[in-house]
Amino acid sequence: MTDSDFLTATRTFYDAIAEDYAKLFEDEMAHRPLERAVLGVFAELVGGGGPVADLGCGPGRTTARLAALGLDVFGVDLSESMLAIARRENPGLRFEQGSMLELDLPDGALSGAVSFYSSIHLPDDRLPELFAEFHRVLAPGAPLLVAFQAGDEHRHHDRPFGHPVALTFLRRRPEDMAALLTRAGFAPHSRTVREADPTLDETAAQAFLIARRGA
Repeated sequence: MTDSDFLTATRTFYDAIAEDYAKLFEDEMAHRPLERAVLGVFAELVGGGGPVADLGCGPGRTTARLAALGLDVFGVDLSESMLAIARRENPGLRFEQGSMLELDLPDGALSGAVSFYSSIHLPDDRLPELFAEFHRVLAPGAPLLVAFQAGDEHRHHDRPFGHPVALTFLRRRPEDMAALLTRAGFAPHSRTVREADPTLDETAAQAFLIARRGA
């Protein structure tokens, strides 16, 4: 699959489902105490001052959470429909359209970065490229938080909410993702895995890796 095919498929999927998705997950963080705690740890590691990017921000819920924790944060996403929701709900925050693989940022510009369930849309062979780009835009020592569904069985979503689109959500093993981050020049900080919660309609464990960009 070419870059154009991959990016177009992801953008088209989220443009189609944006409003339904945002409504379904409107109070998502209220039911996820571990996720709130992990974001709190990440915010403390960032400290204050420099900019933080929420990469693959969707409707901006994680961006808003990080802002509430005192971070100077902005969001980046492929989907203009998702960004429209993020801007509507968070008029005081900045949201930009772009690809995580080619960020419009200088080297070492960020004091932290979050990829909250956004790497699940990249093919396996593109992950080294993604993590290299994260390494490029982060300042030395800056933390990176990557969240994803853990496991080997991918989940294909066909016609969600009745829309004529489809996309496969890729699950990965935490140890494999940690190894890729290490090879990209990150030093591991923590690895947290939460078991699937059926009350949240989850069918896979949830993984949260925090690593720091090396010198």
